[in-house]
Amino acid sequence: MSEIGMGLTGFGVFFLFFGMILFFDKALLAIGNVLFVAGLSFVIGLERTFRFFFQKHKMKATGFFLGGVLIVLIGWPLIGMILEIYGFFLLFRGFFPVVVGFIRRVPVLGYLLNLPGISSLVDKVGESNNMV
Repeated sequence: MSEIGMGLTGFGVFFLFFGMILFFDKALLAIGNVLFVAGLSFVIGLERTFRFFFQKHKMKATGFFLGGVLIVLIGWPLIGMILEIYGFFLLFRGFFPVVVGFIRRVPVLGYLLNLPGISSLVDKVGESNNMV
């Protein structure tokens, strides 16, 4: 079941990326949003997805993320994606230090992340402090 979820999440990210490249095509962004949320539900389960999104301290982030999804589905893709990206960063900010630490161990990407100008920016993103 998690393999299906990973596939759906991967296709969701692909459609979101492709929709942004094609000047915020609302159809591709809507498909990407639906696939991403469905894939996340398949990967970690419906109950855990619900608990993740609707924790008391994450309600603001969930509101921005799901509100952005709704606005994209209504037909205002640029505003919706701005809200979604903000909500995404608020929701998943606890995972960023882990992701940055992993990417720094990857040979080519780690070298790029340790370049002088990029390193300080990545250090700020990788900090686990509160962004709210």
